[in-house]
Amino acid sequence: MATQPSADIRLQRKPKLSERVVAAVKEQILSGTYRPGEKLPTENRLTDLFGVSRTVVREAIATLAADGLVESRQGAGVFVRERSALAFSLITAEINHKISHALNVIEVRMGLEIESAGLAALRRNGAQEAAIQEAFFEFDRLLELGEATGKTDFEFHRAIALATNNPFYVEVLDALGMRAIPCDVTSPWGADSFLTREYQEELQVEHLAILRAISAGDADAARQAMRQHLSASQERYRARLNGQQADYRPGRGITPRQYDQKQDQKRRSR
Repeated sequence: MATQPSADIRLQRKPKLSERVVAAVKEQILSGTYRPGEKLPTENRLTDLFGVSRTVVREAIATLAADGLVESRQGAGVFVRERSALAFSLITAEINHKISHALNVIEVRMGLEIESAGLAALRRNGAQEAAIQEAFFEFDRLLELGEATGKTDFEFHRAIALATNNPFYVEVLDALGMRAIPCDVTSPWGADSFLTREYQEELQVEHLAILRAISAGDADAARQAMRQHLSASQERYRARLNGQQADYRPGRGITPRQYDQKQDQKRRSR
């Protein structure tokens, strides 16, 4: 009698075509086939090499860029990031769906972005301040249209990093990539139940406090607003963990209360 495959095998999701392209190109980059600063093959060439559509190639390149492995240069093509960025990209390469990983990323962002907000308040020029504000209002526009806001959320934080006028803040944030932004649909921690309008409106209230402090040139207030924003994100993730615990069912058809009652009965019978 043939054995049935395990549930884990039966339920394993088949990788998307773009994920296969991402894995192949990533392996070539990290192995040195494509070196830092080197241009990747053209979109048409990648389409032929992998036997996939242009849409699949574009999705794969977007993912590689979000992971900090490549960057697009308008009119020139797609290039492998420099080695310093690749070192950080190894961190995000192993990100999975564990909320504990999301909490770790936010902890790193706190060490980076609290100070960058303060420096942006002191050092930003008019164009940089306008870029932060434009990202803020673009988030609002997309939210009203019911479209994904993750990319603009990242651009808001990146514009703040640029306004420090210290390129290393931008480099580290780019290395973490858009997947550090939980309201992005490409985030491994994103979910329909999590990416609600109410959740994103909370983010905008927090973003507004950061924007106002930077515009006022108040470094202490900017640091505090960023600290509150990222701390609130930590609490939202912890709430998700608590929600998962509350929804846990120890056995089919058994509620947590029934499970507790059974455990009490076992203790009494000893």
